[in-house]
Amino acid sequence: MNLSSTIKSIQDIMRKDDGVDGDAQRLGQLTWMLFLKVFDQREREWEDDAKDQGKSYTSPLPDEFRWRNWAAYVPDQDGKKQPQIAPSEIISFVNNQLFPQLKELDATHGEQQAVIRSVFEDANNYMKSGTQLLAVIEKLEEAIHFDDFKERAQLGDVYEQLLNDLRGAGNAGEFYTPRAITTFMADRVNPRLDKRETVMDPACGTGGFLTAAIDHFRKQITTKSSADDKRAIETLIHGIEKKQLPHLLCTTNMLLHGIDVPSQIKHRNTLGIGWNEWNANDKVDCIITNPPFGGYEDDGVGSDYPADLRTRETADMFMALIIKKLLKENGRAAVVLPDGFLFGEGIKGALKKLLLRDCKLHTIIRLPKGVFAPYTTIKTNLLFFTKGATVDDGTEHFHTDTIWFYEHPYPTGYKSYSKTKPIRIEEFDPIKEWWGDEADNFAKREQYNDDPDIADKKAWKVDFKSKREQAEAAAQPHWQRADELNNQAAALEGEAGDLRKSLVGTTDTAYREKIDAQIAELRAKAEPLRLQARDAQAAGDRLYWPIFNLDLKNPNAPEEETHDPDLLLEKYKKLLGEIEETENQLKSELAAALAHHFSPEAEA
Repeated sequence: MNLSSTIKSIQDIMRKDDGVDGDAQRLGQLTWMLFLKVFDQREREWEDDAKDQGKSYTSPLPDEFRWRNWAAYVPDQDGKKQPQIAPSEIISFVNNQLFPQLKELDATHGEQQAVIRSVFEDANNYMKSGTQLLAVIEKLEEAIHFDDFKERAQLGDVYEQLLNDLRGAGNAGEFYTPRAITTFMADRVNPRLDKRETVMDPACGTGGFLTAAIDHFRKQITTKSSADDKRAIETLIHGIEKKQLPHLLCTTNMLLHGIDVPSQIKHRNTLGIGWNEWNANDKVDCIITNPPFGGYEDDGVGSDYPADLRTRETADMFMALIIKKLLKENGRAAVVLPDGFLFGEGIKGALKKLLLRDCKLHTIIRLPKGVFAPYTTIKTNLLFFTKGATVDDGTEHFHTDTIWFYEHPYPTGYKSYSKTKPIRIEEFDPIKEWWGDEADNFAKREQYNDDPDIADKKAWKVDFKSKREQAEAAAQPHWQRADELNNQAAALEGEAGDLRKSLVGTTDTAYREKIDAQIAELRAKAEPLRLQARDAQAAGDRLYWPIFNLDLKNPNAPEEETHDPDLLLEKYKKLLGEIEETENQLKSELAAALAHHFSPEAEA
């Protein structure tokens, strides 16, 4: 029986158990059992390694709680494998001895103890039937042998089957990333083992990006590599996961990928860490992540973020953290984000300005719908950027001058991706061929762009620097007028404030009435100035902020006729937005042009 069939049969067994309710509990049950079995297997390897070195190995687990000593089937006198604990006793053993012991392991005794404790902190044994629990153990014993290299390599397939059962997680904005995407992004970010570059996924889920990074590091090991090179990989991988079940899956995943002590996979809420708790030691060289988008944090989380970046939308919060707190100068990042981030305004606009100012956003890969099916059909993008060096000369310096877009097409004959027809790594070969080198500012892409023989070009560039300079030049007069009007209003309000102070201690009623009248007059003059300033500021903003709309279509692609209701509705909404924007712009222009006709001086 292959691994996939084994997992399915185990889930079938669990369905017979009254204590296990739903896919989430079945997964939770299976994964903690899988973790202990895998850990035991790894311990056997560590024991052998220690023996080869003339050393002894000490397990972080008390003997009676090691998988081999309570769960593993052992041969009886006739050679037939039998359980070590009777069906009538095993549930009590698991609930009253095993779990309390694992949850209370002393984390101060070592990193392994800390890892096991964190994994079991929120884990539960849902099964109530000792017979069914032993049946699950028997299946695991019979069919899963992680010392078999080939079988270990198949674990990804097992995980994908497990994750298919996690469709409900999509409701929380968490979409598990196809392996083709994780591999491609790790390959393009290219963390270097010889430079000991650190990699982090601050929303690591089951560890898809981290295992891709591990595989990428391993490809760099040659016959000339030292033992230190191999050991270094473990120290370079960092992950944080909020939820217990994905954290458990990720920790197990790390064990199976040769990370002996996955102590750098933290079980905590990245977004729950205070803005000022992050420090320079937390920064890494590379970030590869698919932050949960569309989800919202609880009230209070993120309340200490800078005011212009304060939001509860999870993907936006992660972007703020990545840019400001997690990525080193010259560090590289690849992030999966939905279309909504590209065209979003407000906080999203502020985040994109931050991204384009503090980082060099060099590439956006636009993916078609269905890449994350069945979790969501929402369209997504892969953003690649490099953190720029701090420029502290008192000016606003943007590190992004040019943004390259690449529209990833469906394979021939596909209308969408699906569970049975997922995106494949081979589909990214043309993008790899086009990619070029950041060191020469992607000169190869210019050749592609200028080549008249390439029909149906998938890539195009946007001269963001020119767009920004033109927008700033157009907006500046409005902003300048807004400043002038605000200054005039402030001067009037200042006069009013001085007059108000002059009343302190005054008992002369007539004098007080006179001053109050003057204050009222000054304020009456200041209020329209404030309103005019607001309009002028808005007029400038409407000219400036649209440059941060990165939802740009391929100018080389012909306009396609579509009958998709979702796309038609999207186009309709966009058209209404453009009409409204034009109307507002006209209003502002007219208001600014006619403002002096209605000023108090003009009326006088």
